[in-house]
Amino acid sequence: GFFQSYAVEVDIKDASNATCLYADWMMKFLITYESNNGDYKTTTLNLSSSVTHNGSVCGNDTEAALVAVQFGEGHSWSINITKNNETYQGDFITLTYNTNDTAVFPDAKRKGPVTVLVKDPLHPVQLNTVFVCHNSYFIEAENITQIFWNVTVQAFVQNGTVSKKESRCPADTPTSAPTVPPTIANVTTAFTTTLSPAPTTAPKPVENPDTGNYSLKSGNKTCFLATVGLQLNVSQNKPLLININPKTTVADGACGNTTATLKLNDGNSTLIGF
Repeated sequence: GFFQSYAVEVDIKDASNATCLYADWMMKFLITYESNNGDYKTTTLNLSSSVTHNGSVCGNDTEAALVAVQFGEGHSWSINITKNNETYQGDFITLTYNTNDTAVFPDAKRKGPVTVLVKDPLHPVQLNTVFVCHNSYFIEAENITQIFWNVTVQAFVQNGTVSKKESRCPADTPTSAPTVPPTIANVTTAFTTTLSPAPTTAPKPVENPDTGNYSLKSGNKTCFLATVGLQLNVSQNKPLLININPKTTVADGACGNTTATLKLNDGNSTLIGF
């Protein structure tokens, strides 16, 4: 089913009440955590309808700009943005999630806030240019997958006006349409997230998928084995068939006492979890 995630809009003003930093985006998080009985479970942390941006600052030539948002039961996310000559670039992204939020982490073994720091992988953007990315992109670190889409950001805004000149992310192409928000279908311990633009032409016949061998280790012992060929049939505006290529797919995950989680990432914005 679809999980609701709200858009965030942050418009930071300087001392003269002119816009110095503008950001509008959507995001959600897939978090794997250990439950009370030792199993590992994957949950979805969405933005709530009430988001604050306390602590956000404009930045200048010597001080980084900061976009900081707080949401839900003690969760927060921030990115600091640095200015270098004629460009600006995201530096570090910090996510703090609170496992005391029982609606998201109903049986977490570890209680309290957990903070994860990750380097922003996106390229520098020219000053007086707004960064735009409609299609979804992932940032993975430790046990967390951060998913972003419909992103509009400009730091160090000049003359208080957001630029009309755009710098697009690699996921966006001139003919691509914005992706639908990520979906997660939960069946017992399985989930699937599929992110792909709708095809512009009727799909060509697709052969049967190649069989891949995927495994996980717990210490020096193999705890999960899967030999499987995978094909996704995505129903959007037109049917879309996707074969998962074992040669380019990376397996990750974790094993608990009674539950194992296997995540397959094909490197083309498709993430499948079992």
